[in-house]
Amino acid sequence: MVGEEENEEIITEEMLWERIPQTNGIERANTYYELSARIYARGQYDEALALAESARDIYTELGSGHAGEELAQAYSAIGFNLNQLKRIDEAATAMSQAVDLLRKNKSPIALELACTLGEWWYSSKKYDQVVATMNECAQEHLVDGNELGAASDLHLIGCAYRELENYQAAIESFEEARALYKKHKEVIHVARCDQKIASCYNKLGEGEKALDKSRIALDVFETAHDHRRQIITLFEYAKALDLLGEFEEALSTLDQVLTTASDDEPKDFEFIVDIETQIGEILRKTGRDEEALEIERRLNSVRSILTDEEGSN
Repeated sequence: MVGEEENEEIITEEMLWERIPQTNGIERANTYYELSARIYARGQYDEALALAESARDIYTELGSGHAGEELAQAYSAIGFNLNQLKRIDEAATAMSQAVDLLRKNKSPIALELACTLGEWWYSSKKYDQVVATMNECAQEHLVDGNELGAASDLHLIGCAYRELENYQAAIESFEEARALYKKHKEVIHVARCDQKIASCYNKLGEGEKALDKSRIALDVFETAHDHRRQIITLFEYAKALDLLGEFEEALSTLDQVLTTASDDEPKDFEFIVDIETQIGEILRKTGRDEEALEIERRLNSVRSILTDEEGSN
């Protein structure tokens, strides 16, 4: 055995390139795939993508005998490269094809890639696709006994429903995730669910429920010294106070949130704009129109820059 290991040939990248014109069919496709993997590891995603596409084309031409694991791995490689190139929609489409092939072949890696696919659908704002994909993942995780995996899936489903403005469905998904996280004493994750549930109740105009959920989340994040999540939750707490007509306390809380957010580096201007917009709305409600108008004037300048930045990307 030792002699065999010593004599085992180390395949270099140069040898793989030399092999391409000397091979055909499945061997050439496998060579393209292996080169793609090595070049991906170096961060040369355009070149790795082209190689993975060459492998895919050959596997496809070879037909049904190679339309399973090999074709799926080529599609997944295409997806990972496209994701690195920030071509998220195309990446998700390629990964979807990989997952479909792997599910048909009952591959054990189908679930892992499906979860990745759900995250990519979310990044590309295809929220209905997120719900469909992650529902399947959650069911599979529960069948496998992986409750924390299912909780993560349900949390992402809740986020997707929230983006779709289906706040009641979002609350239900977050509550399901919360129950699983609580069962496993995942304290921070429970609080993350509470914060998001509070945000949904705020959107539904249910201030008391939003306030209760915000308080629980705040207690956890303060105890954990989780600065970022504490500020985001305090923002939801202030919005709940606004809904309940507690305008002065809401303004005081928003000032605290704004001071902290403004001190952060790098500055999250979108969050700062949201905070000041909320302050302006409360000032209007309390008859302080001139102060509200000045805030709106400033924010219009900031929004014009943020919009220009988004348009140039």
